[in-house]
Amino acid sequence: MKRTALITGGGQGIGRALAIKFAEDGYAVSLCDVDKDAGLEVVKHIRSFGGTAMFLRADVAFEEDVLRWVRLSAEEFGRIDALINNAGISRNAPFLELSAEDFDRVLGVNLRGTFLSSREAAKIMTRTGGGSIVNLSSTRALMSEPGTEAYSASKGGILALTHAMAVSLGPLGIRVNAVSPGWIETGDWQLSSRATVPRHSERDRLQHPVGRVGVPYDIADLCLYLCSGQAGFITGQNLVVDGGMTVKMIYEE
Repeated sequence: MKRTALITGGGQGIGRALAIKFAEDGYAVSLCDVDKDAGLEVVKHIRSFGGTAMFLRADVAFEEDVLRWVRLSAEEFGRIDALINNAGISRNAPFLELSAEDFDRVLGVNLRGTFLSSREAAKIMTRTGGGSIVNLSSTRALMSEPGTEAYSASKGGILALTHAMAVSLGPLGIRVNAVSPGWIETGDWQLSSRATVPRHSERDRLQHPVGRVGVPYDIADLCLYLCSGQAGFITGQNLVVDGGMTVKMIYEE
């Protein structure tokens, strides 16, 4: 029986890279997304190289969607070994104009969705030998630009949820970690009809000590490691993947 990974928001951006990377490593992959065309395109690609994948349209802010997705995934593949909580949205606006509805919607997808998916996947993991959960937070949980209150709050909540879950689920054989991406270019990781060719200036690149903007596989490679036996002593942590951008002091000239 193949190891199985569940990935939220797996149809586009970092989630698309996660789905492909885990499938390439031999996992059976179940992905959900609100974009049906994008999700099905990823499944078609995975199957083209002999991988195993399924897709279900789901909005992780809604409990019934999550319950159905996790249940059908477990029925199809028999187990859940890894969950990557990647789905996320933003509703940036000037703080004094940010609506309660937009604030709630961002927390609903980003934070509530992470909670719901983790709770349901963990129920299956406890019956099949444990597993690993990786929550996608953001460097915005640690630093901000104006007008990002809803997104930053949701990502900060994910960090707190991560260490709480690590303590609660550790005795059940489940490790929980967070990954906080910085600037990751996802324009070429969308539905093929919407994909764009990335263009970055020298200034963009030099903001990063490593000399480049991030790519989705920078995140996918780390998530794959965190779900492996090699990371068996790592839980409750937040790993920042930003090319060193958050440690570089930048002064305006």
